[in-house]
Amino acid sequence: MMKVRYILTMEDLVVHGEQINSLTLDWQDEATREQVMGFSQKWITSRNFLTTRMNGLSEVGESSLTIEPVESDALQVD
Repeated sequence: MMKVRYILTMEDLVVHGEQINSLTLDWQDEATREQVMGFSQKWITSRNFLTTRMNGLSEVGESSLTIEPVESDALQVD
């Protein structure tokens, strides 16, 4: 397992009937290399990837997904 950071940016979306200009979700999770590759492949090949997985989301204009590893020895601030 490795720690992974996901950054999902969506523009011109409709959530529960409300128009939203832009929304960015940024989160970290533990995943295997295979899980990351599978998630990435689904993102690339599925036309309705977001609307089928996010409750209340009915439309998305443009979207981008960044997946990057998180350094395990990242600088810590005291």
